[in-house]
Amino acid sequence: MKCMETYPRRCGQSVKIGPFDLQLFAGEKTEAPTSKRQADARKKGQVGKSQEISAAFVIFSGFLSIKIFGSAIYDEIVGYMIYIFGHLMQPLDTESIMRIFLGIMVVLAKTALPIMLVIMVTGLAINLFQVGINFTTEPLEFKLDNLNPITGFGRIFSKRALVELIKSLLKIIIIGYFIYKYIMAEVLQMPKLISADLQFSMAHMSEVIMVLAFQICGVIMVLAVCDFVYQKWQHLQELKMSKQDIKDESKQSEGDPQIKGKIRQKQREMAMQRMMQEVPKADVIITNPTHFAVALKYESGMAAPVIIAKGQDLIAQKIKEVAREANVAIVENKPLARALYAAVEIGDSVPQELYKSVAEVLAYVYRLKNKKLA
Repeated sequence: MKCMETYPRRCGQSVKIGPFDLQLFAGEKTEAPTSKRQADARKKGQVGKSQEISAAFVIFSGFLSIKIFGSAIYDEIVGYMIYIFGHLMQPLDTESIMRIFLGIMVVLAKTALPIMLVIMVTGLAINLFQVGINFTTEPLEFKLDNLNPITGFGRIFSKRALVELIKSLLKIIIIGYFIYKYIMAEVLQMPKLISADLQFSMAHMSEVIMVLAFQICGVIMVLAVCDFVYQKWQHLQELKMSKQDIKDESKQSEGDPQIKGKIRQKQREMAMQRMMQEVPKADVIITNPTHFAVALKYESGMAAPVIIAKGQDLIAQKIKEVAREANVAIVENKPLARALYAAVEIGDSVPQELYKSVAEVLAYVYRLKNKKLA
């Protein structure tokens, strides 16, 4: 109890004085973002996205494609180099230079294009996985705040910038450690390559480079997954709302409760007015007699009498008042009035189980009318 009285904020409690919750006035971002806030942020291009995971998969796909297409790329380049060196003794003219240039373009298309396509498709797929399809031009719009040096310094020395610096340093240290460890294990094998032929040496060096590259890619991917989880968490933290924000959003999306209440009141008044206009057309008003009043109307061709008005307490008194002014018969029948009020809505026909009781009332009303006419 002492903890709640003296240190309510430290104990995770919201302070209340009378009917007021002081957290509403504190503006603390403690509530999870609503779906509308997340959708609005998405429209502005503010999404939880990790550049690290995109870069990791792009690097991995690039080295993997080189590993897969490496032999074909090597054969293509060697073959064209043999062709060029085989024709060096021929005189150079415009036609031969154009032929060599076009040949270089074809070799580049055959060797570089597959790798570039793999990298491009991988980059698009990873971005699609992270944020889905989201077309927005708002981040590209010109904003004067971007030219404000104070805002710029704020971004440089912000918490996010500090986190990015720590991430970069950790990445350099971890990757540097793996490179150092691998090279130190392979450096003892390097003297053996001096006496080996060129083809074997090149094959061995390419294998060393590939193994090192895939090890680095593995480390980068682990770091990238951690960064992806952090970016998602950080994005939700930035979108958090205060209780007042949620209230304001609810007012904007659903309308001010006071205005909605006035609209509903006006609708009820209009419905009441239309109902009271129908009361003079009724054949009989069945009451209990003080709490309920139900107005029935029956015309030839109807399958059953229809309720054109009903009410309770004050509305019931108003219905009877209008009925008296219009000389509509009022009959007291407590069980029938209660049953009709509870079971039938305005505009509906009388249910079959109440046909007999209603018919007796209508017959009584019609006998009274006939007596008056006689």
